[in-house]
Amino acid sequence: MRHGKRFNHLGRKKGHREAMLNNMASSLIMHKRIFTTTAKAKALRKFVEPLITKSKDNTTHSRRVVFGYLQDKDAVNELYTIVAPKIGDRPGGYTRILKTHNRLGDNAEMCMMELVDFNEMMLEAKEASKKAKGSKRTRRGKKPAAKAAAPEAPKAEEVVEEAETQADDSVEEKVEAVAEEVVAKEDVVEETTEKAEDAVEAAEEKAEDVVAEVKAESEEAPEAEAADEATEAEETSDEPSEDAEKKKEDK
Repeated sequence: MRHGKRFNHLGRKKGHREAMLNNMASSLIMHKRIFTTTAKAKALRKFVEPLITKSKDNTTHSRRVVFGYLQDKDAVNELYTIVAPKIGDRPGGYTRILKTHNRLGDNAEMCMMELVDFNEMMLEAKEASKKAKGSKRTRRGKKPAAKAAAPEAPKAEEVVEEAETQADDSVEEKVEAVAEEVVAKEDVVEETTEKAEDAVEAAEEKAEDVVAEVKAESEEAPEAEAADEATEAEETSDEPSEDAEKKKEDK
C-alpha cells in the first residue's frame, strides 16, 4: 500500500536512485537536454532545480554543496560558469519537459527535458512573435496630441523636384567624366599616329638607301666581269708565244 509515500521511488533503492539522479543532473547540465521517461524527468526536476538556484551564489561553500550532490567537477564548473550567468534573472522554472512518444516494449511515456534558456530556436520564435505583435495596425485614429507633435510630411511635388535635380546633377557628372575620358583617349590616339608616321618615314628612307646600294652594285658588276675577261684573254694570248719560243729553242 502507499502509506507515507510522498515521492516516486522509481523502483530503486535509495543509493541506486540517488546515483541515477546525480548522473542525469550532470548530463542535463553538460548537454542542456536529455531524453528520458516522464517519471524520471519529474523526479529530476525536483532534484536539479534547487541546485541551479544554489549556483546563483558563486561561493566556495555553495560550490562544495553542489559538488556533494553531483560528484562531477566538470558539471559543477559548467553550472557556475555558463548556466548560472544565463539564468541569473529567472526566479525559477529552469527546466522544460516536452512529451514525445510512448516507448516500444513497456509503453512508457518518453519526453525531452531541457534547460529553458538554452533552446535558441524557441527563443528566436518568441522574439519574432513579439515583433509581429508590436507591428500590428489598428483602425483607431491617432490622438490629437500625437497629430500635433508629428512633423509635416514633405509634399509630393517637392520630393519629385529634389529627385529630378539629383538625377540631373548625376547625369551631368557622368557626362563630364565620359567627355574627359574621350579627350584623354584622343590625345593618346594622336600620339600613337604621330609615332607610327615617323616610323613609316624612317622605314621608307632606309628602303630607298638599300635600293640605291643595290643599283650601284648591279652597275659595278658588269664592268668587273669585263675586266676579268680581258685579263683572262691576255693570259691565254701569252701562253702560245711561250710555247713557240720553247719549240725554237729545241730545234
